[in-house]
Amino acid sequence: MITLSQRLKRKNDSDSGIVNRAPIRDRLLVKEAQEMSQLLPASCSVQYHNENDLSKFTLVVQPTEGYWEGGSFKFDINVTEEYNMVPPLVKCATKLWHPNISENGEVCLSLLRRHSVDGMGWSPIRRLNDVVWGLHALFTDLLNFEDPLNVEAADQFRYSKEDFKSKVTEYVLSYARE
Repeated sequence: MITLSQRLKRKNDSDSGIVNRAPIRDRLLVKEAQEMSQLLPASCSVQYHNENDLSKFTLVVQPTEGYWEGGSFKFDINVTEEYNMVPPLVKCATKLWHPNISENGEVCLSLLRRHSVDGMGWSPIRRLNDVVWGLHALFTDLLNFEDPLNVEAADQFRYSKEDFKSKVTEYVLSYARE
């Protein structure tokens, strides 16, 4: 028979799992930061805000080909205590013209969604390296424009690639130079 004291003990044990997620996240981050440094795409770099806190960093993507070539795009990445059960929070700190990134920095990338319609969303087996490569791919592969975040940019890409390229170049020159 389950007693009240046993229920309270179970509740306290389960509550402590939520509170103590930070040490789990931190152990994962040590391992994943090493992996990330070894497997980083050549056009990317990582800058930690504090070398003792691996949960907040900036990813810099500098495409060497394509529409955004020559730009330097910064993504602020915050790995919350709930990681690896939830994806990191990602915001683009560089203003740019892109169908999957809004002008105010929101990023549309299915693996950053907890529940994705295409089944490619976040799961606990994903790693930070997947996020880095996904963000990198936004500049090398023109992915899915069926569900764009910046509809105006997607429409411009579909109907007038020259105008799209011109606007991307304008944004790169104005906002994405180091």
